[in-house]
Amino acid sequence: MAQVVNSFYAVHQKSSQDGVPDAKQRAKYEPYISPELNRLLADSDAAEARYAKANPDSPPMMEGDLFSPNFEGISVFKVDACTENGKTAQCKVTLRYADSHPRPQDKPIEWTDTVTLAKAAAGWRLDDISYGGTWDFGNHGTLKAILKDMIANAGK
Repeated sequence: MAQVVNSFYAVHQKSSQDGVPDAKQRAKYEPYISPELNRLLADSDAAEARYAKANPDSPPMMEGDLFSPNFEGISVFKVDACTENGKTAQCKVTLRYADSHPRPQDKPIEWTDTVTLAKAAAGWRLDDISYGGTWDFGNHGTLKAILKDMIANAGK
């Protein structure tokens, strides 16, 4: 379980950490995510395209890091304890962001997200993320809820 989560975040750190991953980026995540999450990401990418076409002067629906509550993304991660419960499991992940060019007043931030995994035919796969950030700006709730909301609201 922890190895899948580690691999997912290693891929994530090498990505742009901005918005919904396109097909090329999703292919890099695919070995580590559940089929359902992969489908939601593909549907959200299509929703972004529909939204951009209908709203050419608007910013994307999703800006910043989709896989964490921090807009700027993550600098460092550490997978903590994982607990299995039948066909699902949860891992706590401690995440940290430190600006690569900080001003004196910039302090690193640290938080803990909870990753839910699902047991698939190919083994454990990341299925959802519960965001643990407590600040006002950024992602709240869960990754899947945000993706479903994007898909539902793309035509508006």
